[in-house]
Amino acid sequence: MSNYRNRALLDLAHSIHFCMHCAGHAPDGCEPAHANWSAYGKGMSIKAHDCYFAALCHKCHAELDQGPGSREDKQAMWRAAFDRTLLTLWEQGMVRVA
Repeated sequence: MSNYRNRALLDLAHSIHFCMHCAGHAPDGCEPAHANWSAYGKGMSIKAHDCYFAALCHKCHAELDQGPGSREDKQAMWRAAFDRTLLTLWEQGMVRVA
C-alpha cells in the first residue's frame, strides 16, 4: 500500500499565513512540513502521508528538517504545530465533513 498523496490538502498550508510554531507572519503562506517519523508513514526516501503536515514558515521548516536539536525535541515541536494546524484548518472551514 502506498502513502496517501493529496496536493490539494498540502496546498492548504499555503493558505495559512502564520507559522504554527513561531507564530511569525508568512506573507506567501506557510509550507507543509511532513512528519519525519515512521509512525506517520515516513520511510527511506519516502515522505510521510500527506495528511501529516504542519503549516510552518520556511525558517521553522528548515529548522525541523536540518536544524540542531534532539529527535525528541523536533518531534515535540512538529506535533504541537501539527495539532495547531489541524485546529486552524477546521476553524477556518478549510476542511469539513461532507
